[in-house]
Amino acid sequence: MRFIFRPPAAHAAGLLSLPWATPLEEWVDDHLLEVAHRGISRHVVRFVEVDGHVYALKEIDERLARREYRLLGELESMGMPAVSVLGICVERGEDQDAILVTRFLDYSMSYRYVFSHGHTQQPTDQLIDAMVELLARLHLAGLFWGDCSLSNTLFRPDAGSVAAYLVDAETAELHPTLTPGQRGFDIDYAVERVGGELLDLQAGGLLPDDVDPIEIAAQLPARYHALWDELTREELLRPDEQRYRVAERIDRLNELGFDVDEIELVTTAEGTRLKVHTRVAESGRHRHRLFVLTGLQTTENQARRLLNDVVSYRAHLEQKEGRPVPETVAGHRWRSEIYDRVMAMVPPDLSDRLAPAEVFHEILEHRWFLSEQEGKDVGTTAAARSYVQRILPGTPKTLTVLPDAGPPG
Repeated sequence: MRFIFRPPAAHAAGLLSLPWATPLEEWVDDHLLEVAHRGISRHVVRFVEVDGHVYALKEIDERLARREYRLLGELESMGMPAVSVLGICVERGEDQDAILVTRFLDYSMSYRYVFSHGHTQQPTDQLIDAMVELLARLHLAGLFWGDCSLSNTLFRPDAGSVAAYLVDAETAELHPTLTPGQRGFDIDYAVERVGGELLDLQAGGLLPDDVDPIEIAAQLPARYHALWDELTREELLRPDEQRYRVAERIDRLNELGFDVDEIELVTTAEGTRLKVHTRVAESGRHRHRLFVLTGLQTTENQARRLLNDVVSYRAHLEQKEGRPVPETVAGHRWRSEIYDRVMAMVPPDLSDRLAPAEVFHEILEHRWFLSEQEGKDVGTTAAARSYVQRILPGTPKTLTVLPDAGPPG
């Protein structure tokens, strides 16, 4: 056998004792986990927990495994929303395929799990919008997916919305840029696959009665093209409107969750043409600012929500103390006096339900709901206590350890 791992190699050391010479579907090991919200795969996929980390193992042809290992590594280095690859195990014995090892995407869910457990108020719209954003971001990076579907995507709650991540790159190809034909193939294929997957959900009684699978799937191209146009179109500007129109365009892209990498103004006979080069990596403006102020690492939407609470708390401190409070001081005090105290109220047995920042976001939403009910601000502490007692226990667990009887049938 031969193992090939990406750094940090220390994470791979605990995996070496697993029964790699045995076909993956025959594994019986104390490290095995059953992920309740896993999606459907054409390959054998198992999950293991080693040294506090969870990994997904996929048995696949060695040529495809090596290709996907390389491609996922490139996407990670680009900061793309995709699962993180750890390594591959090859040369496992006669007639044995390779095993691709990826890091489990914490707090993620398959589309089936989202619908079956009611994690969002508008699952169809949110999942399709998240997939459209993911596809546009991948296309900007020059990635032809070739197998775009709900099944090959993982979703994660993100401050009231849903974020999508590529989880299967077997058919993907990375190019300097994509042709309209390549992008069109991905879109058409997605329409076909998404329509079929939603019809399958409908047959299983998991789709709301007012949702038409074919109609929803047919909306995907229009949603994609509207976003793509917003991200890539050129604008003709008059000299007297350049400044505010450029700022307006940047603000609009930021609202959509994208950062601007470069702005190009080209003088032509018709006027000045504005070209905006959108950054392909996940947006990080708010994430960076929150990390600097508080040391918290979150998604972009979560960071935006938590920063609003930092601003609110800063105003409260200034009113209470009768003097200006520097932003850095407010951020430090918010972390210690609000965030850490609230998160300490979450019992250990409920800590795997949602990401900590997502829990805090939901507590803020719960605070608003309770305040509306009572006609006054109930405060974050009271809202946290209510949320932990009444709401969080109803959120499904992330992982379940397999029984000693062995792998599921």
